[in-house]
Amino acid sequence: MSTGTIQTTNFSLPGQTNVYHGKVRDVYTLDDDRVVMVASDRISCFDVILPRPVPYKGQVLNQIAQHFLEATADIVPNWLQAVPDPNASIGLKAEPVKIEMVIRGCLVGHAWREYKAGKRELCGVTLPEGMAEFDAFPEPIITPTTKADEGHDEDISAAAILEQKLATAEEWQQLSEYAHKIFARGQEMARAQGLVLADTKYEFGKRDGKIILIDEIHTPDSSRYFYADSYDAYVGGDKSAVPTQLSKEFVREWLMERDFAGQTGQTMPDLPDDFISQITERYIELYEKVTGKTFVKADTSNILSRIETNLLNTLQK
Repeated sequence: MSTGTIQTTNFSLPGQTNVYHGKVRDVYTLDDDRVVMVASDRISCFDVILPRPVPYKGQVLNQIAQHFLEATADIVPNWLQAVPDPNASIGLKAEPVKIEMVIRGCLVGHAWREYKAGKRELCGVTLPEGMAEFDAFPEPIITPTTKADEGHDEDISAAAILEQKLATAEEWQQLSEYAHKIFARGQEMARAQGLVLADTKYEFGKRDGKIILIDEIHTPDSSRYFYADSYDAYVGGDKSAVPTQLSKEFVREWLMERDFAGQTGQTMPDLPDDFISQITERYIELYEKVTGKTFVKADTSNILSRIETNLLNTLQK
């Protein structure tokens, strides 16, 4: 069976009023009331879409998102209504809140890079002195970013969010509470699978005046996981090896080693076949590890036709 990939889609669905091609997902609006999200095999790092798609990546994202949206629906209402295809979901349309709710359980990634550079405040949150990379915060911290339609998302403080009227004080309180509760559930589920959920981001929208969770959650595109045994050993004092990470950070690191970090004037390196295969393997490993389920590769021999048929069958019912 040949492995087809989805670089982009161009469906014509019943009641379709709009289509938006994001960094990873193609979002179709139906009758201005529902959305169809198709998870492509595009991969983005440093807010740049890499030139080659990654087999099965979209299926992994769509099915992990389904797993966690269903597992957190008792905490916050979400957009998901049906998953008619391994790469596609149907749900409620909402007006996006223009903030990404980034929540961090420990000092890694962007937060560590800022801390190492001497900063002790991130998005208006004061960071404790004397922390080392990977140390857990006393309590998870929220470090929101703006939601950029194009280019880079920017760090923003709660005070600036209120000042710029991106959310009311009441909405900010609700967003923060939801983020903390979903993150706590995600951390609990990760621990049960021998993982540590280090940080992640959530996106919310408003529908009929109420805040609902939209987009994906707890996937490798939006989250950073560590193997718990390696993480616990490291923070417990064994510094012989850094914690083993299960996220797409290794793709960012591979690019940075080749002098690419999404900055103006930098050239995207060629992505060899073996590296693309490695990304696929990591994504499948992450799916199986975080969900506890066996990944079943969908038939990709005619992937676009498969998705379109499954969507039409569901939408026409």
